[in-house]
Amino acid sequence: MRPFTNSQDGRALRRYRKRRVIERTIGWLGNFRRLVVRYDRSLRIYGAFFHIACFMIVLRKVVQ
Repeated sequence: MRPFTNSQDGRALRRYRKRRVIERTIGWLGNFRRLVVRYDRSLRIYGAFFHIACFMIVLRKVVQ
């Protein structure tokens, strides 16, 4: 068994760290059904709810 290293194929895992942050954020946004299903026809309302969802995610992390 190989020991754990900070590289894969000899390359640094910088891309993985960035990708992980993006994938987790998209996963958290997936908990908001209104964003996933896109009930709103207006882009302004959809964008506003997107900002509200982001605020709620940040608020949960801060309160913990």
